[in-house]
Amino acid sequence: MKSGVQYVNIPDNRAFHPLQSDTVNVQLEATGWQLLFSTLRSVRPTIQVDLSGLQSRNWIVLSNQIGFINRQFPENQRVMSVTPDTLYFDFSKQTERKVPVKALYNLQFSKQYDVIDKLRISPEYVTITGPLEDVVQIERWETDTIRYTNVNSNVHTVVDLKQNQRANINVYPTSVEVDIPVGEVTEKILEVPLKAENAKQFSSVKLLPGKVKLTVIVSLRDFTKVTANTFEAVVNMDDWIENDVRSLPVIITQMPDFCKLVKIEPQNVDFFVRK
Repeated sequence: MKSGVQYVNIPDNRAFHPLQSDTVNVQLEATGWQLLFSTLRSVRPTIQVDLSGLQSRNWIVLSNQIGFINRQFPENQRVMSVTPDTLYFDFSKQTERKVPVKALYNLQFSKQYDVIDKLRISPEYVTITGPLEDVVQIERWETDTIRYTNVNSNVHTVVDLKQNQRANINVYPTSVEVDIPVGEVTEKILEVPLKAENAKQFSSVKLLPGKVKLTVIVSLRDFTKVTANTFEAVVNMDDWIENDVRSLPVIITQMPDFCKLVKIEPQNVDFFVRK
């Protein structure tokens, strides 16, 4: 049975890097039905491995921890062996780095409400410490998912950072404050001029129609700020050159943040070119 590995009793002030996979094969002794149910479980089991022995060496022998591992399983199941039996670790100088926090959220809004501006996170950065080869691979740190229903006003909450999946990485602080600006939104219809991209090889390109109608969702606060000039709509002439299409799809290449596109009319346009 494949099991994940969770490290416990990690030595202080030693940055380590596992030199093998984070999964092991556990051989169990149990009845046929018990083994079948263990195999059918959708969640991969996890065993704890005691790393206190790393104070004086760079390997752990799992056969010496069979008693400790057995106490993590039901009494009617017995761990016979774990493969590989020896886990090796590489030690390096501990380093630290600041990375930005990314807040995850799943909000259910009241009718005509939505997020209308950038989230504010405090602190914006957290400090991670661990081996250099692991720390440099971490570009950001996510929070647990913020969940609320019937939201119709700003959200302010304290949320924990996602649980560390690597035992050799520490993060501080372990929680942040998050402010999510929420406001009333409405539809707005705009006529945006249409441009032809990759058309330099032609003396002229005429698009029919020359404008498209966009239906967007905007906040009441920004209703007057969102104008046709804040959008860019284009067609790519390479679509015709490479694929010989009869009409070109409209592509929106620029639009304001926190503005949702509902509809483009028309979605495809005709064209005439002069070489």
